[in-house]
Amino acid sequence: MIERRPFDRLGGADHGWLKAKHHFAFGGYHEPSRMGWGALRVWNDDTIAPHTGFPPHPHADMEIITYVREGAISHQDSLGNKGRTVAGDVQVMSAGSGITHAEYNLDDETTRIFQIWIIPDAHGQPPSWGTRPFPKGERAGRFVALASGMPGDDEALPLRTDARVLGATLKAGESADYAMAPGRYGYLVPARGKVELNGVPLDACDGAAIRDERSLRVTALEDAELVLVDVAA
Repeated sequence: MIERRPFDRLGGADHGWLKAKHHFAFGGYHEPSRMGWGALRVWNDDTIAPHTGFPPHPHADMEIITYVREGAISHQDSLGNKGRTVAGDVQVMSAGSGITHAEYNLDDETTRIFQIWIIPDAHGQPPSWGTRPFPKGERAGRFVALASGMPGDDEALPLRTDARVLGATLKAGESADYAMAPGRYGYLVPARGKVELNGVPLDACDGAAIRDERSLRVTALEDAELVLVDVAA
């Protein structure tokens, strides 16, 4: 089963400095039928104006993954971590027992991010944060694990949940395959470009909710960049 969720039908909010689209219920977007997808709880498509951002605010017991699509995001938190994550790269914050953080676009250009929240397998763990560059050339024509709590993904940023966040870049006409284990849920969004997922057409920024599919084949109808989340039910 693959359910296409068109970008223009997603919930959203316009705060001036922040324009957000919500694949799942979030903030002022109340949608009981979209409270999550398996362990995936949030997928926000955020556009952040230059020299603005999210002031310090707390989180607990959530794995928060930020995939930077354009521009850069600068992070600081109550553990003393500071870092800057640029387009194509990923940061992971395990909120654990509690952490306060801020995320700013300190640059002169607009920043666009996917912010993805996944429910952790255990609560109350020590909080942590990390970022890692993932050059797009390493993702050419195939899916690569960017963040993961699954065995064998040693090069990915660690997650404290039975989940995997993958990225891929495809040239027009190229395909990439991914095997889904029985009972798993998937959610795929093209960050850019039109694709077909097992024959289902997706425009840039559309969501695809995946269930009971043993194998995925994504074919790029134009140059495309993809983010896929594989989570437990």
